Amino acid sequence: MRYISFLLLSAFVFIQVSAQQASPAKSSSSLVTEKHYARYLPTEDFKANVWNYIQDTTQFVFKGTRPCLIDFYATWCGPCRAISPIVEKLAKEFDGQVDVYKVDVDKERELAAVFQVRSIPSLLFVPLKGQPGMIQGARAEAELREIINSFLLGKHSQQSYPQH
Repeated sequence: MRYISFLLLSAFVFIQVSAQQASPAKSSSSLVTEKHYARYLPTEDFKANVWNYIQDTTQFVFKGTRPCLIDFYATWCGPCRAISPIVEKLAKEFDGQVDVYKVDVDKERELAAVFQVRSIPSLLFVPLKGQPGMIQGARAEAELREIINSFLLGKHSQQSYPQH
């Protein structure tokens, strides 16, 4: 009987230790959330802060105080997941100069329809003055940085891309 009790106790201890090693308790430092520079943009916030396409139906009237980049993505999209860290890195790099937003096309179908997003990722670049431009597909970090600098911030050469 002692042998069976010993085996049961040993098995219980083994299971408890294994479970703790498989999912260690979170320390207080792991509970700190990392700041994200790219912010999620629901449709109502888009209308309030970027463009109220219901009110301004004839032309694009930008409501923001800084140029912005809007990443249209889906959680299931591989290329979207691939450029997400790049978009976040650029959002941090241009923090205070360019607002960077993310729009989930599955949750914000109205916005996706307004901009005729048919391929994701799609990136909408909105300068302070002038019309926005859009590109589709995953792009290299250097190319996106150049578009931000030239199209949104007016630095370097004034290129005519991206086209919407």
